[in-house]
Amino acid sequence: MPFRRPFGVLATALMVASLTVAGCAQGGDDRAPEAGDKAVAKVQDATIWASDVRREAVAQGLIGENEPLDTTSELFRRVLDEVIDQKLLAREAERRRLDSSPLAQRRLEATRERILGDMLVESVVDGAVSDQAVQTLYNEQLRLAKTSEEIRVRLILSRTKAEADAVLGILRQGATFEAVATERSIDEATRFSGGDLGYSTLDVMPQSYAAALRDRPAGSIVGPFQTEGGWAVLRVEDRRKETPPTLEQARPQIVRYLTYDGVRRLLEQLRGKAKVDVLLPASPAASTPSSSAPVPAA
Repeated sequence: MPFRRPFGVLATALMVASLTVAGCAQGGDDRAPEAGDKAVAKVQDATIWASDVRREAVAQGLIGENEPLDTTSELFRRVLDEVIDQKLLAREAERRRLDSSPLAQRRLEATRERILGDMLVESVVDGAVSDQAVQTLYNEQLRLAKTSEEIRVRLILSRTKAEADAVLGILRQGATFEAVATERSIDEATRFSGGDLGYSTLDVMPQSYAAALRDRPAGSIVGPFQTEGGWAVLRVEDRRKETPPTLEQARPQIVRYLTYDGVRRLLEQLRGKAKVDVLLPASPAASTPSSSAPVPAA
């Protein structure tokens, strides 16, 4: 049960789904939809572009948003076949006039709204996630990290206080903490590493751990005290100033936070201007969403 605190987002970052209609070119229009784009196939009179295939690969999670996709790769050819199949299926559905039904119109409109929403989100994110914004947030987190202390701890977890007292007696007789942890700890995540919880800061530990460790120097045996999982005996291995990650190591988490925060602010503005009536009774289990984004912790 190691405790970890990421430098960036602690809460779930917003995941923006990409719902894509592949092969947007219609009729005999052979103009490239993007600069430097390349025509890679034709299905009857419709051109499929390399950007269509790449967008489908992103939508399926096969590549990242900014990751290139080589047109000579096996992955490109596989996704291209899927895009061709999609276009053939769509053409056959049109031939059978399935697109004219009310249900089809509603689903097509929902797809259109999703794509337009995603495009708006992308434009907002592009403005919010700049190198300057990343650097500014990193500097702030770096300042906070310099005041934090990390503690490396080992744990022996017992089911009862009597078992924990027995552990303490064995340690006082000179047994090594690592050996006793391997033999007696019920914490399967750490027992075979000698109870090692690694380095973490007090603010991410359970309250019972943080209270017991707050002023204890390296080398101290702490406990036993009760936790949610049982009775804990700890050894303080080391205390040190927290070592923050480099900018490049922290960048992915900072970008996720800025993305989440940018979308959150946009939605707050839109909801503030719009008249929205939810026509359902309030759910007793529903909780009020927080009005603030999770702030990256140092």
